[in-house]
Amino acid sequence: MTLWKHPVFAIIQSALCISGVVSVSSRDENQQKCADVNTESLGIANATVWFSEFIEAGTNLTFPDNHLSCSRPSVLVSKDLCRVALQVETSEESRISLEAWLPAKWNKRFLSTGNGGWGGCIQYEDLEYTSSLGFATVGANNGHNGTSGESFLNAPEVVKDFAWRSVHTGVVVGKQITKTFYARNFTKSYYLGCSTGGRQGMKSVQSFPGDFDGVVVGAPALAFNRLNGWSAHFYGLTGTPDSDTFVPVNLWTTIVHDDILRRCDELDGYKDGIIEDVTLCNYRPESLICTPGQNSSTCLTGKQADTVRKVFEPLYGENGTFVYPRMQPGSELTGAAVVSYAGTPFSSDWYKYAVHNDASWDPATVGVEDYALASKLNPGDIETFNGDLSEFRDNGGKLLHYHGQEDAIITSENSPWYYNHVSRTMELPSSELDSFYRFFRISGLAHCTGGSGAGFIGQKSQANAGTKPEQNVLMAMVDWVENGKAPDTILGTAVVPGSASGSSGIGKVAFKRRHCRYPYRNVYSGEGDATDPDTWKCI
Repeated sequence: MTLWKHPVFAIIQSALCISGVVSVSSRDENQQKCADVNTESLGIANATVWFSEFIEAGTNLTFPDNHLSCSRPSVLVSKDLCRVALQVETSEESRISLEAWLPAKWNKRFLSTGNGGWGGCIQYEDLEYTSSLGFATVGANNGHNGTSGESFLNAPEVVKDFAWRSVHTGVVVGKQITKTFYARNFTKSYYLGCSTGGRQGMKSVQSFPGDFDGVVVGAPALAFNRLNGWSAHFYGLTGTPDSDTFVPVNLWTTIVHDDILRRCDELDGYKDGIIEDVTLCNYRPESLICTPGQNSSTCLTGKQADTVRKVFEPLYGENGTFVYPRMQPGSELTGAAVVSYAGTPFSSDWYKYAVHNDASWDPATVGVEDYALASKLNPGDIETFNGDLSEFRDNGGKLLHYHGQEDAIITSENSPWYYNHVSRTMELPSSELDSFYRFFRISGLAHCTGGSGAGFIGQKSQANAGTKPEQNVLMAMVDWVENGKAPDTILGTAVVPGSASGSSGIGKVAFKRRHCRYPYRNVYSGEGDATDPDTWKCI
């Protein structure tokens, strides 16, 4: 049977405490065990092992063959592991590059990582992070190399890899590698990903409900075809930098951002430069229109105010049909400079290479016809907006979904949109969804990492303030799956920018805050030090 037709196999799994690890053998024995891994020993259909090497803790591992656009020249490996690299054919016209990182001290769990952007890069930092925690971890290149979508042009099988097949294939192959290498079965299977990786995790929940016991997704690129229309449409709103509709970066990051905070920051009861619930912020930019004689560097023209208003409005398509939620106010510090409001086309690869199959397509022409065509074609079945998660629930799966409220790449308002879609589709109130699906709004978190708030929640190695379940989304998921302890809040940590490494290894802690599960929202109690998470409550 060819791999791309391989059925999902059922696995009898047992519980394991969060801290439990298994030391496979001595370092010398591990080196030999790793050296023995090859195409024949694995015996996986359509898979060819390129190499298998033992990596000692402390090694600065380099990737000279990695595509330059992936911007991952090296990673510091913190724990002994076996690194297996292989190629797997996914169809007669497509293949993926896959790596499995198998820690010497294994916690008897399997985990798949996701990708970011156009997804042609193995995220080695995620492989290192999760394998250092003891997970047997896999990651793949999504069927193409680099950060461009050019490989999608007239290549439907490559599009399928990007849409869903790369992750699923990695799961099937990775589980086989794990069982063969450790000569025993894993106990539980997990997923961790953000952005494109968030969508990949949601796609697994929707289409392959038996692949994972626990799935952690951040800022997921849901309703993918519509998201790309939304991303592309900002160019038509702002115009080029020489247009009278264009709002310069300095105006976005000063007067607009400051005005938004002036009107919306204290809706949660405390002024700290962070908006806890962006859905409450209905912003009116017309208050910034210049008065006669006012310095134009401190105000907006009428046309510029119209641009700002349109940026914060939902996108509609043919016959006024809803396409995508608005950009949430509060993301201007990053959004103005690098993505949506920069005056250059953003994120047009999907329309160029997958929807229109035309490399010369002009993103300045994007409009309602394009939104409709993308949704109709749904290349590779990538939309990822199925609201019926009953199979995943019935299999005992758990889903932890988070989204930063300062996300300038994927509006945070798409996540409650999807959550409510699931609620309506399954006819379940939040009290019932809580049994298997919990969504957390992370105030002050930008796209996956960064931002002004307490955004260290263990989603990445560079955003890990500790491995206690209450402060780490991955370990919270393990606790939920294996011990039945569902997270009510996620304790986030904010670090002073540029601070020296502290005892926790993350820098000087500025404050901590517990983030509420939806539909609860965070408010300051009005008493005590607001940097103390106990002075906030979910209502």
